Amino acid sequence: MDKILLQIAAELNVRPAQVNAAVELLDGGATVPFIARYRKEATDGLDDTQLRELEVRLAYLRELEDRREAVLKSIEEQGKLTPELTAAIAAAPTKQELEDLYLPYKQKRRTKGMIAREAGLEPLADKLFADPSLDPMAEAASFLNPDAGFADAYAVLDGVRDLLSERWAEDAALIGKLREWLWEEGLFKSKLMDGKDENNPDISKFRDYFDYAEPIRTVPSHRALAVFRGRTQEFLDAKLVLDEEVVPGQPSMAEGRIARHLGWTHTKRAGDELIRKTIAWTWKVKLSLSLERDLFSRLREEAEKVATKVFAENLRDLLLAAPAGKRVVMGLDPGIRTGVKVAVVSDTGRVLDTATVYPHEPKRDWEGSIHTLGRLCAAHGVNLIAIGNGTASRETDKLAADLIKRIQQMLSQSSDAPVTEIQKVVVSEAGASVYSASEFASKELPELDVSLRGAVSIARRLQDPLAELVKIDPKSIGVGQYQHDVNQSELARTLDAVVEDCVNSVGVDLNTASAPLLSRVSGLSTSVANAIVRWRDANGAFRSRQQLLDVSGLGPKTFEQAAGFLRIRDGDNPLDMSGVHPETYPVVQRILGQVQRPIQDLMGKSDVIRTLKPDAFADERFGAITVKDILAELEKPGRDPRPDFKVARFNDGVEDLKDLKEGMVLEGTVSNVAQFGAFVDLGVHQDGLVHVSQLSNKFVTDAREVVKTGDIVKVKVLEVDMARKRISLTMKLDAQAPRGGSKPDNSFRPAGRNERQGGGARQGGHDRQAAPAGNAMAAAFAKLKR
Repeated sequence: MDKILLQIAAELNVRPAQVNAAVELLDGGATVPFIARYRKEATDGLDDTQLRELEVRLAYLRELEDRREAVLKSIEEQGKLTPELTAAIAAAPTKQELEDLYLPYKQKRRTKGMIAREAGLEPLADKLFADPSLDPMAEAASFLNPDAGFADAYAVLDGVRDLLSERWAEDAALIGKLREWLWEEGLFKSKLMDGKDENNPDISKFRDYFDYAEPIRTVPSHRALAVFRGRTQEFLDAKLVLDEEVVPGQPSMAEGRIARHLGWTHTKRAGDELIRKTIAWTWKVKLSLSLERDLFSRLREEAEKVATKVFAENLRDLLLAAPAGKRVVMGLDPGIRTGVKVAVVSDTGRVLDTATVYPHEPKRDWEGSIHTLGRLCAAHGVNLIAIGNGTASRETDKLAADLIKRIQQMLSQSSDAPVTEIQKVVVSEAGASVYSASEFASKELPELDVSLRGAVSIARRLQDPLAELVKIDPKSIGVGQYQHDVNQSELARTLDAVVEDCVNSVGVDLNTASAPLLSRVSGLSTSVANAIVRWRDANGAFRSRQQLLDVSGLGPKTFEQAAGFLRIRDGDNPLDMSGVHPETYPVVQRILGQVQRPIQDLMGKSDVIRTLKPDAFADERFGAITVKDILAELEKPGRDPRPDFKVARFNDGVEDLKDLKEGMVLEGTVSNVAQFGAFVDLGVHQDGLVHVSQLSNKFVTDAREVVKTGDIVKVKVLEVDMARKRISLTMKLDAQAPRGGSKPDNSFRPAGRNERQGGGARQGGHDRQAAPAGNAMAAAFAKLKR
């Protein structure tokens, strides 16, 4: 354990004591949000990012140690454990290197090399390799063993080849050297599988990989996952190759490296040709394919890490998007023939009314729809309209604009009616259908048809994106890159951690939160969250955090983990609406004693709080770091870390791709971010791409340095490709549109906002900063694969 702590401390560049404290807390059942927020004293300020990394590495290194012990035990039971091997196994830093060492001792099916060894050919193999001047045929004559299948010298020498090649293929040092060399020098190559029709729509989206090669160590995540997807679907052949011209009869570069590792050179001695052929056999039959598998696994693993990281970062931005807050919202779930589903929710999210209107084909009841929506707005005081961004969203947005215009005209003509602005916002409806059909939705909205539940979700996610989106499986929210191709358990673990961190950083209203939201609070399981809701339904609103201990299944340990993240507004104790943990309420009492004020007169009073010194109230249990956090909470009790709510205003008359013209300056919302650029919703059914080279006048390596999901940005249209449905944008508003445009490659298949599939970029590094503005669309559009 000490070894693990020291290694993690070195990797995180922190002190071992900090790691030790964090590990003890994690092992004791504490959550990362709780440790990061309320145990800063113990860990000396490790933040949630460091703690998440620590948690992952701790699990990996513990698994490594368990495997190390199992390997040592297995080899010892075979009677083959030497001091040198013990030391090598103890020093193996990764699971891969540990398995390399274990390979010669792993139980396996009977091989040709084993048969040769059992037939007594190992002394001959050692003799011929040690002295290549010996004549192999003459030496083999003394080792004939017809009963074992070695009836002549040729069969004996084949046995020698099998025995030596298996020995060399299990040499951990050789495997490690070759693996790293291939990673540095190998090419990741793909081509169209023989017999496949490249014009097939499902296959043509991989066109950029029909003749593709790139150094494996530099292959970006999206291209690697595109090739692996094409291979899985049996459209592409993928191989690891070396940039060399192989001459028949001459050793390849790989064979030459094996020879150097063995300390052998061909000097035309009697046995040299046998050794040369054995080395070639070792490479072609034993090592090339296994090393290709190893490196493809490494490439996939690294690509999946990047894809998972992109998904996690976009999800974090979406969950922490600005909430509209306590406003009456009308949610519109657009549809053509099935109509637009309408739901009005109160400022607390309660469903007030529902309807279905048919402004589009085939009924085209525009005036009737306006009348119905206007009546709902007047009856419930709607001041915000949320429009889902699916099919017919732009047409429905136009309906909302007409409605708002008419309401404003009516109000302006009435002298006694206040003119209030009604805003409309197009919001992502990703996952709304998943929520609508979920078991929780049927319990939460049992009286509503499934189709209307989507409109409720669209309205609520504008009021509080975090509270609504936690009801949906994170993988269904649709801000990922190749999310269905990556390790699903690792993706789920990462996304769950993001949701947990976001929920606890914002805090949860104990008296209004749903069970899914409560279940994301530190320490609360799904069963305890449901028990809290049942207690609330039976007893009314919680008046204090202390009442949580009355909930069945919620004991002192759970209370410790959860209480600080739960808020009670207008309760018995004003501190219960803040992030001050109940365990530190005695510290607050000491502060109140010094300032001679009741808590109501201290909270929010910056001028008084900033005069207080944290050291003056610290004690053995709660030091200055904790007191400093308490004072910060008292200064801004219950503060929300999310930004203020803003609305992107789409340009009038820009409703479809055909309405876009080069040079137009538009406002839009960032819908997704990848390393190579950002996608922006302009309200024309197809997101535009701002390539990384067009995000800023300064050099940018990762789009997230400049923008994040949910940002409202101003962009200029550089190019519109109607055939491909591609929009190339720039945030450098002084940029010039390209002359003559550029011919886009054929790999991109237009798709909706919730799922982009297909091929990828051509070899040639389209995600480099130097890509000219005119090529940004063709170069980068093909790279987003979700």
